[in-house]
Amino acid sequence: MADSEGNTDAKTYGIGVPIPNPVYALKGSNSLEWGMKDRLSRVFDRKSGNTVMLAFDHGYIMGPTSGLERIDITILPIVEYADCLMCTRGVLRAAIPPIYNKPISLRVSAGSTVLTELNDEVIGVDVEDAIRLNASLMAVMVSVGGKYEALTVSNLCQAVSEGTRFGIPTLGVTAVGKELTRDARYLSMASRVCAENGAHVVKTYFCEEGFETVTATCPVPIVIAGGKKVPEKDALTIAWKAIDQGAFGVDMGRNVFQADDPTAMIQAVRAVVHDRETPDKAFQLYRDLKAH
Repeated sequence: MADSEGNTDAKTYGIGVPIPNPVYALKGSNSLEWGMKDRLSRVFDRKSGNTVMLAFDHGYIMGPTSGLERIDITILPIVEYADCLMCTRGVLRAAIPPIYNKPISLRVSAGSTVLTELNDEVIGVDVEDAIRLNASLMAVMVSVGGKYEALTVSNLCQAVSEGTRFGIPTLGVTAVGKELTRDARYLSMASRVCAENGAHVVKTYFCEEGFETVTATCPVPIVIAGGKKVPEKDALTIAWKAIDQGAFGVDMGRNVFQADDPTAMIQAVRAVVHDRETPDKAFQLYRDLKAH
């Protein structure tokens, strides 16, 4: 307990100095509660405002995907280069040691697999388990325009409502099935539907024509999915175009962990997303790192 006598009189009153009330600059996030802003600020880099998310949740619908047969061998060596890890609770508990201090985008929707009919999902992880795992985002798939549209939108709304109670933001993940397209008109609608229903961040696909309209019409940050494996320079080009046209980052999986050199690739992606390096320079960085 402090002594009542002998203390130096306080001097730093700041009389006449206005108390700052800084704006939280992440798109559409300034009015959120402190806890949500804190979690989002762990996902999105303070300097660039962007994020490099590493997705390895494929197993929840695909089983041991190529490159993810052994999480400890393929993913752990590159975790340090990711800003955020997107995975399931099973892999998180079983294979990711709690020593990396990385924010987690936790896959909380679950259901059908590639063996049946995709997108028939429910909320498979309740908010209490997300809290136990210290999730920074709860990721929910939404199948706009698909057979399970109403069900998956309901899942999103449930996650948003429960997450809001405890300050955990929700990531709306737009699905693309056989009957759906990846043009700007569809992606814009799907992303906006996710945001309108409360998603704090939206993960969607990049399209070559009109992607700037997708990001412009979505009132919250968009991160792009990496999609199927393409040549490394093509993946870096997609990332650069997406950032240039308003995306706030990438959530890549196969284009990182299936690369010839995953460690070099994720660093090259970081150069594009955070340093705005051109695809040519980023690819040269990839080649240089790979050579060592």
